[in-house]
Parts: sequence; C-alpha cells; structure tokens
Amino acid sequence: MMGQARRVLEQVRQAPAPWPGLENPELRATVLWALQYDRRPTDLLLLRWLMDQEIAYRRAQDGLGEVAELAGFLVAEHRQLQDVTRHWGLKRANFDAGAGYDTQYLFAAGVSATIAYVRESDLPDREALLDYLVDRAIDLTEAELADWFAARRSWFPADETAEDPMTWIDRAQLVGRSDLARQWLYEWAAGRERDRETLSGLRYRLAEMGDPAGAADAQRELIDLAGEPMDVAGGWQELAELERTAGRTNAAWEALRRCGLALADVPGWERYGLGRSYVSELFWLAGVAEAAVASQAFAVADGAVVRLTWVPAVLLDAAISAADRLGYAQRSAHYRAARSAL
Repeated sequence: MMGQARRVLEQVRQAPAPWPGLENPELRATVLWALQYDRRPTDLLLLRWLMDQEIAYRRAQDGLGEVAELAGFLVAEHRQLQDVTRHWGLKRANFDAGAGYDTQYLFAAGVSATIAYVRESDLPDREALLDYLVDRAIDLTEAELADWFAARRSWFPADETAEDPMTWIDRAQLVGRSDLARQWLYEWAAGRERDRETLSGLRYRLAEMGDPAGAADAQRELIDLAGEPMDVAGGWQELAELERTAGRTNAAWEALRRCGLALADVPGWERYGLGRSYVSELFWLAGVAEAAVASQAFAVADGAVVRLTWVPAVLLDAAISAADRLGYAQRSAHYRAARSAL
C-alpha cells in the first residue's frame, strides 16, 4: 500500500500546483501518508494545498479524522506564522473538529509570536481569532507547547515501522482495502494474548469491517472471560446479534437461549436495558429465522415482554415485524395497539 503511495507522491512532487486529482479524499490520504514518512522543507506549498482540501472536505462532513489532523500536523511542523489561519479554519470546519483539533496547532509558530502576528494583521477574521488565541494562551507556555509537539510526533512518527498497527488497519479500510485490513487485523491478534483487550478489539474491528461471523467468533471467546451473570448474559446477547447478522440463525437462537439462562441469575433483569435488548433480539430473530426457530423465538419473546418495566418503540416494531412474518394476526394487532399508545 505504501509503495503505491510513494509513487504517487513522486509524481505529485514533479507536477505543478494545483495538483488536480488530489481533491479525491482517498488519493489525498495516501499522499499525506507518504509525506509523513518522507518530510522535506520543499513540500510546504503542497502540504498547505492538501490541508486546504481537507478543510473544505471537513466543512461538508462530520468528524475530524486522522487524515485531516495529519495534514495539520505536517503543516504545523514548519512553524510558519501565516498558517495560523489554516489551523483556525480546520478547527472551525465542523463541531467535531472544533472539539478534537488541538488548540496547540494554532500556536505552532510560538505562543507570543502567533498572538503578535494576528494582532498586527488585517486578517478577515482577526478579532475572533485574536480573542480565541489570547484566551487560550493563558493556560499555555512555550515549554508546554514543546511537550505537546513531542507527543504529536510520537503520534505521527516519521518512521513507518514505528506506526501503531491499528493505524495501518484503519488506513487500509479508508482506501477500500478491506481484505488487507482484515489480514493485518488477524496478524495483530495472532501476536497477542487472547485477553479481553485483544478479543474486544478484534470483535469490534471485524464487525466494523462487515465481518459479523468473524466478530461472533471473537465474541464467543470473550464470553469465556466474563464473570458476573450480567456480563455473561450481555455477552450472549451480543453474540446472538452478531450471529443473526451473519445469517447463522441457529447459532443466534442458541446464544439467546444461553442469554436467558444467564438472566435468570440476575435479579430484576426486566428493569435493565439488557433485558429489553434480549427480548428485542428474540423478536428480530423471529423476523428472519427459519420457521421452527422463528416460532420458538417469538414464543419466548412474547412471554418475556410482559415482564419488562418499559417497552420501547423499537422493541414493538420488532414484535410487529415478526408477528406479521409468522402470520400471527392477533399478536400483530396487540403490538400495533401498544405501539400506537406510546
């Protein structure tokens, strides 16, 4: 993946601005990754252009993301006063960027120097920016700024072999290489103890990659590490959802059966969100499973729902869908009436 990124970067370096094609977010990301591991003073103009594209992109999107922050960091490393407006633009691109993009980026050229530069400028947004900087500078010294830069450099290392393996997995997903992301994820897990942290990461990532079957296998191992009945029941409920999503309805039914057994050891389970999730999952399974499993799941859910202290609309929607699928007209009418009464 990085071989291609480096080749694209060399082509970009040989081309004049404004580098058409890099408006594409995925291609822009690969160039920024290559620039992270091959930093040159002569790349500042290119970095500024890439950051400007990221600002425009983030104004139309939620979130901040690693790519936008990497662009900001690589520009910040050049410590140029005029780039304060770019950092200000990225921080204000959307709500998430405002919260997630560190204030220190705006002071990359120095705390006092940046404030003096903005105060003496005729920037369009000068007053708002100056007020922001003066307010934030109260709690930021030059020494603290240097410490922050050191921490950021470890977050964005110049040596690609020092990169966090999860970063490579995220990057492969970002550019549509789910096959590579999954391969690297399994390699990461293979070199680690099968503890809660490893299995949770594996389950979450596989589910995110659209591999519920693989996530279910990791979840099954996690259940073995659960101790309290509530944790055991929750593990089985999560497994049932993954198995259903994977199309393994018999396994989902078995997981829900085990969830019910574990809940029997949880006093007052009907008051908890887990109880509602358990009954909902039974109805959702009844809406997709083969007839024998579907009828059993519906019967258990239909008997358990009356014990719940609160029945949300989403649970009733699942019940209606399952009853309609199974041809249970009376139960469908019952749940529709309950839904209308909310």
